[in-house]
Amino acid sequence: EVQLVESGGGLVQPGGSLRLSCSASGFTFSRYAMSWFRQAPGKERELVASITAGSGIASYTDSVKGRFTISRDNAKDTVYLQMMRAKPEDTAVYYCAQISGNYWGQGTQVTVSS
Repeated sequence: EVQLVESGGGLVQPGGSLRLSCSASGFTFSRYAMSWFRQAPGKERELVASITAGSGIASYTDSVKGRFTISRDNAKDTVYLQMMRAKPEDTAVYYCAQISGNYWGQGTQVTVSS
């Protein structure tokens, strides 16, 4: 059974940092690209960042470029999203996903507020 379990969400002040983790199981993690999505209240879910299998090439939506970093540790079957210089508009539920198999985590809430 495939499982994706996110952790690390919470409340962060504007300008602050937070690291999200997603622990994967039930598939050969290193062979698959992984992604982070987010969904803010009243908005559609959007792709935030992706990282390829193998060489781990990252890509980002424009609004987070230069502030967020996606990375992966294939030895730990875990993908990370390092958030820096957080903005109130980053407030959302963040989801980890393995798109090729349409697998999703349960989401973790990130709130950016003073």
